[in-house]
Amino acid sequence: MSTSELIPIDQILPNKLPIITLVGKPIFPGIFTPIMIGKEPDIQLVEQAISTDGMIGLVLQKDDTDEPSAGNLYQVGTAAKVIKKINLPDGGINIFISTFKRFKVKKYMSKEQPIIAAVTYLDDTNYDTDEVKALTRALISEMKQLSENNPLFSEEMRLNMINIDNPGKIADFIASILNIEKKEQQEILETLDVRERMEKVLIHISKEKELLRIQKKVQAEINEKIEKSQRDYFLREELKAIKQELGMAGDARSSDYQRFREKIDSFNLDGEIKEIVEQELEKFNLMEPSSSEYMVTRNWLDLVCSLPWNAPLSADFDIKHAQKVLEEDHYGLKDVKDRIIEYLAVRKLKRDSRGTILCLVGPPGVGKTSVGRSVARALGKQFFRFSVGGMRDEAEIKGHRRTYVGALPGKIIQGLKLTKSRDPVFMIDEIDKMGISYQGDPSSALLEALDPEQNFSFRDHYLDLPFDISNIFFIVTANTLDTIPRPLLDRMEVIQLPGYVDVEKIEIARHYLIPRSLERNGLAKNQVKYTRDALLAMIDGYAREAGVRNLEKALDKIHRKIAKAIVIENKQEERFVIDKHAVEKYLGKPIFRDDELKRATRPGMAVGLAWTSMGGDTLIIEAVANPGKEGFKLTGQMGSVMQESAGIAYTYVRNIAAQKYNIDAQYFESRQIHLHIPEGATPKDGPSAGITMATALLSLVLGKRIKDRLAMTGELSLTGQVLPIGGLREKTVAAKRNKIKEIIIPAANEKDLDEIPEHVKKGLVFHPVTRMEEVIDIAIGS
Repeated sequence: MSTSELIPIDQILPNKLPIITLVGKPIFPGIFTPIMIGKEPDIQLVEQAISTDGMIGLVLQKDDTDEPSAGNLYQVGTAAKVIKKINLPDGGINIFISTFKRFKVKKYMSKEQPIIAAVTYLDDTNYDTDEVKALTRALISEMKQLSENNPLFSEEMRLNMINIDNPGKIADFIASILNIEKKEQQEILETLDVRERMEKVLIHISKEKELLRIQKKVQAEINEKIEKSQRDYFLREELKAIKQELGMAGDARSSDYQRFREKIDSFNLDGEIKEIVEQELEKFNLMEPSSSEYMVTRNWLDLVCSLPWNAPLSADFDIKHAQKVLEEDHYGLKDVKDRIIEYLAVRKLKRDSRGTILCLVGPPGVGKTSVGRSVARALGKQFFRFSVGGMRDEAEIKGHRRTYVGALPGKIIQGLKLTKSRDPVFMIDEIDKMGISYQGDPSSALLEALDPEQNFSFRDHYLDLPFDISNIFFIVTANTLDTIPRPLLDRMEVIQLPGYVDVEKIEIARHYLIPRSLERNGLAKNQVKYTRDALLAMIDGYAREAGVRNLEKALDKIHRKIAKAIVIENKQEERFVIDKHAVEKYLGKPIFRDDELKRATRPGMAVGLAWTSMGGDTLIIEAVANPGKEGFKLTGQMGSVMQESAGIAYTYVRNIAAQKYNIDAQYFESRQIHLHIPEGATPKDGPSAGITMATALLSLVLGKRIKDRLAMTGELSLTGQVLPIGGLREKTVAAKRNKIKEIIIPAANEKDLDEIPEHVKKGLVFHPVTRMEEVIDIAIGS
């Protein structure tokens, strides 16, 4: 064969091809392009191909796996010849290929890398019709428009497109340079009908033109906004200069700066505070209002300017006026008022506001919060109250760092900002109900605020400047001292507020609750009159608790019903008299009844006195003996201390029963004794029920009832000593509410009787004892 004769391409293309897998997009026939080869199996395939005829097959992967197999490849690919190979420093190679023709895989000779496939070559169809010629012109025309507006199309691309004379190759070339998804490009590669292929490419050109139009529109809008922003900036600067020349007010930032500057200068700050505030103010003056830091710094400066840095301290108070205010606002509470007046007298003598923090402790509804308000009124100071009950985040006390989104100062600084005073009265409610969580311990955060040795330079996290809060009069409230951390409690002067007895509740109702409730419900002062029996019936049947909150609710309920009668039945002029019978009419059946009073009605029962966070309470202790194996069972939600007390009582009674009462040991060995304290759902703990449990057990063993209307409290030792207890005042009030006549108390608590008001002790007989034998003599008899 002479060299002048041309050999058809089909005759030089081999029937088996080594397959190079493509990840990005397929490569079309008629293209000269470089390919990077990095995987070792592919490099070996290329080396083998170069050593023979240089032919390889290019097939697209269906996904981007690093180790493709035959099942992961499309069936149609492109045959190509390696023209040149360049070795790369990283071990890979760069090859330049010339692509010839489409092929379809008939069979894979090896399905794992290196992949070899037997192929059959594919020819274009339907390529010499008038429709194809028209589509060719349309394609070239559309691509000219597209390339003119797109800088990514080079002049070389435009020339190549015009010089290609084969319609199928024109469609392939355009498909290869358009931004089309790889699946759609593979679909075009697999389309052998030239007319259909060209139609598909035209559709993609139309989509590209639409995207280009939208892109132009978006770009134009962005450019317009940028130009407007720049124009506005220059105009604002010119306006600022003009206003400055005319002596007019500046922009909002300048106005804020001037306001902050005047306010800060008036404070006469010095030292660290002045230095930091000046720095922040100058930084604020240089900030653009659009800056993210602008509002953070502005809010911080606003807070600094709102605080009473040099506000004058309150004028000296009149102690007699303070005494009068406390008497006006609260009935009874003599000891509490005396303690507060003593405390105020010391402050007046020292002329120094620094000192102890008052802690008002008592059951709910006895007036702890209102005492705090009265103290503020008596001193003529601003009052700020916040509750820490359930608080778990120390940032509530000391604020957040101002770098956080939505940061706020703590309650102390907020209170100073609101009161605009350096020496207000701050009431911190429910200090015994603070919690600890991953967000910190609020009680520890309060330590600095409540310590007179530290709080002259209190630092809030948000403000981050030392502020003197030593002039604040802190009053905290709690229901119990048990849950207050000891370091916090050490900083406070504790004042106990006891519960009220019936006589006190009647006076409180007459002087405070009834007038307040009448006004709240729109009734005139003389429109409703209560008899003493009616008030007693309400206290005894509906509000038998330490405080007066339920009594006030009962009064509100009656007054609402009266208001309804006045409006609906038109009884405007009528005067309502509430007697004992009217109480039941308005409030329904009593919640508490006399037959519910806790009394020891049979052997094995005794009445004890307990102290809880709700005030004093009476406990009935029950014991029964059942035949069976020896045992001692306890129920009624007793805590560990109370369970130990029960064990001591059982051991003591078993010992004394044999020695003094000749009860045979067989009695205990053949019985299981069960001791129970109702109500079973209420947790109980503490040692003060020791003598009560021993009395109940001995009453059961002897089969004798204890004396009626007798209650007792005291800790029992294993040898029969009666040890002192706490909360005698609250327990006495509870006994009075339960119609108790006699109370057995430890002799060591006899001194505490002096602190109990005479009207509470009236009608009660106290039996101070030192030994359990004395308790038995009083309660059961010899």
